[in-house]
Amino acid sequence: MRVDTTSGGTAGDGPLYVAAKKIYPQAVHGRFRKIKWGLLAVTLSIYYFLPFVRWDRGANAPDQALLIDLDGRRAYFFSIEIWPQEIYYLTGLLILAALILFLMNAVAGRIWCGYLCPQTVWTDLFMLIERWIEGDRRERMKLDAQPMNAQKMAKKGIKHVLWLAIAMWTGGAWILYFGDAPTIVGDLFTLQAAPVTYVFVAILTFTTYSLAGMMREQVCTYMCPWPRIQAALTDEWALNVTYRADRGEPRGSLKEMKKRAEEGLPAGDCIDCYQCLHACPTGVDIRNGMQLECIQCGLCIDACDSVMKKIGRPTGLIGYDTDMNLARREEGKPPIYNLVRVRTVIYAAIIAIVGSIMIYTLTSRSFADVNVLHDRNPVFVRLSEGGVRNGYTVRILNKRPYERTFLLRVAGLPEDARLEAVGISQSVDGNPIITVGPDRTRELRVLVFTSGTDELAASTEVVFQIVDVKDGERATAGDMFKTQ
Repeated sequence: MRVDTTSGGTAGDGPLYVAAKKIYPQAVHGRFRKIKWGLLAVTLSIYYFLPFVRWDRGANAPDQALLIDLDGRRAYFFSIEIWPQEIYYLTGLLILAALILFLMNAVAGRIWCGYLCPQTVWTDLFMLIERWIEGDRRERMKLDAQPMNAQKMAKKGIKHVLWLAIAMWTGGAWILYFGDAPTIVGDLFTLQAAPVTYVFVAILTFTTYSLAGMMREQVCTYMCPWPRIQAALTDEWALNVTYRADRGEPRGSLKEMKKRAEEGLPAGDCIDCYQCLHACPTGVDIRNGMQLECIQCGLCIDACDSVMKKIGRPTGLIGYDTDMNLARREEGKPPIYNLVRVRTVIYAAIIAIVGSIMIYTLTSRSFADVNVLHDRNPVFVRLSEGGVRNGYTVRILNKRPYERTFLLRVAGLPEDARLEAVGISQSVDGNPIITVGPDRTRELRVLVFTSGTDELAASTEVVFQIVDVKDGERATAGDMFKTQ
């Protein structure tokens, strides 16, 4: 639908309200349309089929390449495993996504909206189905104008059934990322899935069907905040789909422009064919300048270029250009392009820094951890022979999908200090040996003894250390040893 003014109010007043006018985008062919088809195929293939990709992580671990395991409190991405306490990686991904969006805007405006936005991708798919069933622009307009009959009902019915099928598979595919995909598919079709699964599939089916099939450009124009935000982030050097008025004006019919040229009068290349308007999925006439509804998809470029080729004029009457070049052409200067500038360099640098930090932390992170909590009551116990005992709760974390054995040590106390783990009988040189199951944590009570306190302060910093007896991986946690 496209907004169109409707008269109202007293004479001389502007319209009091606007009426909706349905948009019938026309099919076009060209390089930008091919790019959009290619990206649609790639992105939808990844979304629909990635849950079925397997990745061997060994025993006791799921083999789905991408999985958000809510029950196990884990997220898996191929060889990467994220624990709940590593939620900062999600923060890093969101920061990277925002910065990449800013960089894309600085380079080529709303290129995300025109090529990669889920709303655009699914709307393109739904319109492909619509053209296949009902025909191109003129056929769809003619079909909508005629009264309801068996043929019209059949075409509309088949279209909406296919839309619902795509929407249902879209909603179902989203659920597959939160459990074993083949199992969930089997449960869904045999009606053995949990009720909440069907609820979420129904919600996502409804939103996909309504947004991509019924609302379309209204989502981009009214619901999405990005068009308002990107206006504050763009500048005169950003590439945007632009009509070259210096070359296209004055415009008129082909016959009229030929006549003006023969008479020696100014004649533009634009023949007022409206193919750019008819190709636009949001109903924008790009010849009126940059508009909020324009998603920078480039389909108007393909439509205009095809017309220019037919009439023997150079292509590029509509193309990606900058506001700076529009001003330079009016002054008779050649166009220049400056994609590498302070804004884009800063965005790229921050992206590189954040990405490098995330990669470094991922590659250097430990798969074992230890946490220590000092007893509060009593803080310490003085022994009959004059020594002091402190009690701690130690929690050892094993992030590997197999059982591991750790040696527990404490540093920072005199050599005669003694460590004892309640319930643990095995030890090496007085240091307890603790076994932790695969992908588990183990909590134990640990007592630390000293035989004398003359050389110790009232509060001494100590370090608990765990060491994997096989691969030597270490983790430490600090606390205090109290004597007063």
